[in-house]
Formats: sequence, C-alpha cells, structure tokens
Amino acid sequence: MVKIYEAAFGGWQKCLFLENDVALLVITLEVGPRIISYRLKNGKNVFYQFPDHAGRKGDSEWINYGGHRLWHAPEIRPRTYEADNFPVKYTVEGSSVTVTPPEDEYSRTQKEMVITLAENSSRVTVEHRITNTGAWDTELALWAITVCDKGGLEVISEPTEYSALLPNRKLVLWPYSRLNDKRAYWGDKFITLEQRENSAPFKFGVDNFAGWAAMFVNDCLFIKRYPVEPEVEYADMGVSYETYTCDCMTECESLSPLMRLAPGSTGVHVEEWELYFEEKPERDDEKQIAEILEKYI
Repeated sequence: MVKIYEAAFGGWQKCLFLENDVALLVITLEVGPRIISYRLKNGKNVFYQFPDHAGRKGDSEWINYGGHRLWHAPEIRPRTYEADNFPVKYTVEGSSVTVTPPEDEYSRTQKEMVITLAENSSRVTVEHRITNTGAWDTELALWAITVCDKGGLEVISEPTEYSALLPNRKLVLWPYSRLNDKRAYWGDKFITLEQRENSAPFKFGVDNFAGWAAMFVNDCLFIKRYPVEPEVEYADMGVSYETYTCDCMTECESLSPLMRLAPGSTGVHVEEWELYFEEKPERDDEKQIAEILEKYI
C-alpha cells in the first residue's frame, strides 16, 4: 500500500511524501515541483540537494534546488530558465500524484508531472507533460533531468548493432568538454562517468538506443528508463540522452523527440525508475558492470 502525506523536508515546511514498504519519494510543494528525494526505506537519498538553496522560495530567477525536474529543450535563456520558485498544486488518485506549477508566462506553456509509486516495489513512473497555452505553435522537447548525489558512477549502454560501412552511434560534446577527461571511460559495451569533487563541468550526449541509464551512488543502483524513437528528430544534434557532471553532482538527462505543439496540445515523455541496494563497481570493469546490470536490465 502507498501512503501519501504532507510533511516538512529539506528546509521546506510543505512537501509531499509517497511511501511504501520499499521506497520513499519526496516532492516539493512550495517550489518546483522537484522530486527532491528518492531512497530505499533503509537507504540514503540518491538525489543531490543543493544545501545553499534548501528552503528557498519566491526568488525571481531560476534556482537549482537539485532533485528531479522537467525542462524544455533545446536549452536557451530565458525560456528554459523560467523561475519555478512558487507554490504548486497537486491532486491524488490512488497511488498517483499529479503536480502542477503555475503556468510559464514567457513561453506560454504549462508543465505537469504525474508521479506514481508502485504498491510493493521501488518502481516509480514519472509522466512529464507540457501543454502549449499560447496562441501559436511552439517547438520543443521535453527534458527530464535527474540530479544525482556526489560520488556516483554513471553507466550508459554502447550500441552493439553491426552497421557494415555505416556509423552506428553519435557523440555530442559541449564547448567546455574534453574527450580526454579522466572522469569518462569509453568502453566496448558501456560508457562510464565518475563524479569527482574539485572538478570542472563536463557534458556529453549520445543517441542512447537502449533506452536506459544507470547510476551507482550511495550504495544503491538507480536505473532510469525512457522510450527512444531512432527514426525521429531530437534536439542537440540528435541525441536522446545527455549527462552533465561537476564538482558536486551528476545530471542524468533523457529527452523526448522534438515536437511541434499546436495551441492547446500536450507533449508527453515518460520515465520509469528503479532503485536497488548495490555496491559501486570499478569504472573500467565492464564484465563486473555487466554481471550486476543483467540482474535488473
């Protein structure tokens, strides 16, 4: 059975808790919304919360509280960075919660998340929605960003399909990223990315056909799954998955295809999460990583 109740968390007096016998989620209600915490009942939060921003609300500019959020892609100011520092509304239906922030006035869009915790497992379904509330068509991709705690090891599947004389993958880099960054390991089966303190920002994107990414953090394995459509257009030079790391956290970011929303229409992007107790493997031991992941993926 899933319990849903309000309580204080992370500096805010009003948050929404979704809890079963296996896992616990916390959603901010005074700002965001952010899914600010996800953990197993006897485990640690696998999401990062920026300590300097805990409990803040009402700011006129966008604040990175941490946790999981919904954005627009491609990234551009001011549209992507519209402030979400104000109270949100929610409704409950069974073990699902629909969380609705105020409308984004600049982009004339309405964000929404429908969050469902399974009855007897750690599985979470997050349905991300953006509705065009303006008078003209708008083009965007739904961008689901999960900020994971420091010290993590991210694992992304490498394509293995044989394509004869044609390429079989994309790698997109941001201007501040370097291919020789020691935090990244480019393996035969997996790409891995370590989060390290006192390190500069690093970001890349891939056309992750497998539709999943994994993060080993805080003695847990966090798995994020999402649908991939190889034959359609994606933002950021055509990648469906992006990751960013810096000195305190790692972002695991999935994207929907680019879509043109007519006035009143809604775009949807769904992720499924799972969380298990697992120790972090060696970053370059692909056999060890494969043996762990084959139990869950």
